[in-house]
Amino acid sequence: MTHPASAMLRSRRNPAHGLAAQDLTVRGMITAGAAAMVAVSALDLIDGRIGLVFSLGFALVVVTLAMAVDARDLFPAGVVPPFLLLGTLFVLCVVKSSSIEVDGLAADAGFVTRYIASVIDHGLTLVIGHGLALAVIVWRILRGV
Repeated sequence: MTHPASAMLRSRRNPAHGLAAQDLTVRGMITAGAAAMVAVSALDLIDGRIGLVFSLGFALVVVTLAMAVDARDLFPAGVVPPFLLLGTLFVLCVVKSSSIEVDGLAADAGFVTRYIASVIDHGLTLVIGHGLALAVIVWRILRGV
């Protein structure tokens, strides 16, 4: 049987143990990701449409989530990026559909058409962001971090 003070001393000697307590849970990761994408979208909507800032912000958010999640929850971190992008684009289509501008898309395009066009238009963003997040997850598994 160990004394509670010895456990506290062990955590002080090993700084990684204290930092691991700050890792995000799955619920925290989803919440932080959604909040970050709202902030990125709002920042990019200053000019009235989503563009490069949205794409870069998405990639940074999913990589950060993969680094910040608890080591036991790496699988959900690898699954979240597509849902995060699809959900953000869905909300943007509902809230401000004029922010979605795709070459060749009619100005009077309906909701479903605009949503599908935005998903196709941001396909490369999804591939790059998801690939980077998966690379971080593989790195964390190999390093045992």
